[in-house]
Amino acid sequence: MKRLVPVLLAAALLLAGCFSGGGGGDDGSGRLRVGLSFPPTAGLSPYGNEATLATRLGVTESLTTLVAGEPQPVLATAWTQTAPTTWRFTIRPGVTFHDGSPVTPAAVANSLTRAAAATPVPRALSALKKAGTPLTVAPDQDAVVVTTPVPDPVLPARLASPELVVLAGGAYADPTRPSPVRAGTGPFVLTAVQGSTGATLDRNPSYWRSPVTAPGIDARFLADGAARANGIRAGELDVAEAIPVSQAASIAAPAQVVGVPLPRSVSLYLDQQAPVFADPGVRAAVRQAVRPLDVAGTIFEGRADPASGLFGPASPWAASRPPRTETPAGAVPPGTRIRLATYSDRAELPEVATADADALRRAGFTVDVTVLDSSALEAQLGTGAYDAVIISRSQQLDTGDPVSYLASDFGCAGSYNWARYCDPATDALLAQGGAMTDVNARRQAALQAEARVLAADAVVPQVTERARIGVAGGVTGVAEDPNEQALITATTARS
Repeated sequence: MKRLVPVLLAAALLLAGCFSGGGGGDDGSGRLRVGLSFPPTAGLSPYGNEATLATRLGVTESLTTLVAGEPQPVLATAWTQTAPTTWRFTIRPGVTFHDGSPVTPAAVANSLTRAAAATPVPRALSALKKAGTPLTVAPDQDAVVVTTPVPDPVLPARLASPELVVLAGGAYADPTRPSPVRAGTGPFVLTAVQGSTGATLDRNPSYWRSPVTAPGIDARFLADGAARANGIRAGELDVAEAIPVSQAASIAAPAQVVGVPLPRSVSLYLDQQAPVFADPGVRAAVRQAVRPLDVAGTIFEGRADPASGLFGPASPWAASRPPRTETPAGAVPPGTRIRLATYSDRAELPEVATADADALRRAGFTVDVTVLDSSALEAQLGTGAYDAVIISRSQQLDTGDPVSYLASDFGCAGSYNWARYCDPATDALLAQGGAMTDVNARRQAALQAEARVLAADAVVPQVTERARIGVAGGVTGVAEDPNEQALITATTARS
């Protein structure tokens, strides 16, 4: 059985893969049947986590994309830093939106300006937000000029974020929740979203990069991982993301489950403002209780890697991380109660929560466990509703820049700071790293900040994930994207 073989798509340079084998339950239409794990609640709006649903289905595109952490052209063909706070991005000519209107510098400026003003601010821009307006954008002949409040050497990487995709003007009828229906630029036109159950997409006959092979996509949003796996086994799905570990071994040829190393960690976040965690010794006791658990070998059945920090094997530069000090575990006062929560969309997380809760109870804690779907949990994160949460988080989804990721997740003004961690010394390290233009220097600054976050027991990394993509026999051209932004491409098809 062939594994996914990376190929470089032209301009966007997406890593794609070929799957081989017969069967696949072809119904003769050639339309792709795709199972995604996160049911949308906002019509695939780019303002939030649903943004990746549209990019993974080939609907929306940004100015750039990330390949090995470096920005590459998509809707922008080139860029130049003309001043410390100013960049000029040349817009690709001849591209049209799905509604037939042209992609112009004015349209690009409109999309980016609206995204920069969105609430909450896109995570890719959160590090800029605390310095003022995240960015201003103005059309300039065949380009857009982007001005940031402070010098930003990684702006081209930020603009690869799925939250900063470029949409037609008609997408913004509701400015707080833009709709990508017939408004994107990708290989597939989103024609309808059936609430949280599914979506219908057709081939884009005018796609700027290359002809599109499949006539369309019938997407289903299936929060139940077993349902996604059953769809592959029964020949009812051609592609399914996030196959649960417990289901992977039972998917047999000609179908297969392909593992892709990810810059994504499953971690236990401890709310630094929760009364139960006011004592650093109690936080250290939590870390000491759960650290011995072999989450990678047991719950993930060897289809993941033990976590040595927030950055794992997909970030090989992190192997040079500095040593860190750890607070000694303190005694757990009798009756100490922890409200622990996670979400059910990733089948392994409730199991991790159960294992963590058992370990914490053995250490003397009383633990209440809550499992919700991801949208319901995210609405409560950062509010103090829970003392600890278990989350699967990508370090490259937003910008590919480790400094920006840490600023978003652990900066005092971070928009994704679910640990409610705030340390001026960590912020200073991130500010210094954010001003650096050298990639390696930024990475070293990130590792220093990571050491402070881990030393404070704001987060306890437990496992580094691998993507598990279920693919039916005969399906080819499915993207092997460690950034988790691409899944279905112009070349994806079934024989």
